[in-house]
Amino acid sequence: MSKPSFDDIYMELAENLAKRSHCVKAQVGAVLTKDTRIVSLGYNGPPAGTHNCDEEWPGEGCPRDSKGSCSLALHAEQNAILYAAKNNFSIEGSTLYVTLSPCIACARVIFSVGIRKVYYMHSYAEYKKIASDEGVDFLKKFGVDVVRYTKKPAIPAAI
Repeated sequence: MSKPSFDDIYMELAENLAKRSHCVKAQVGAVLTKDTRIVSLGYNGPPAGTHNCDEEWPGEGCPRDSKGSCSLALHAEQNAILYAAKNNFSIEGSTLYVTLSPCIACARVIFSVGIRKVYYMHSYAEYKKIASDEGVDFLKKFGVDVVRYTKKPAIPAAI
């Protein structure tokens, strides 16, 4: 029987975490790992103790900020990084798995905290209908290894 790779396991976990999101517009999950161990998890949504968008504004989602983004939400990678930092976990040299490529603001944070590799599944640029994945471009420019993850076809187990 073939075993799934850690990349497959972590990205599948990120996909499942995204289902926990209270965002009406997009659900994103993130898994932060180091040395094949999970350091932290996150999904996008408002900070704990505030409003859940799908409950407070079920049809349209939370109010938009001046740039058209959610006014309340933390991004999945922000939640994962903040939890790790709050609990004094070392994330220098870690790997991040995220279902949507990082925006430019998240890319700056990812670089600043020393994450060395990022796997992403879907393109933020395609989702936002913008010209390029600015966050991916930023990370690559400054030496972070960024990989677009693609699911491998399942190999049936031998009987």
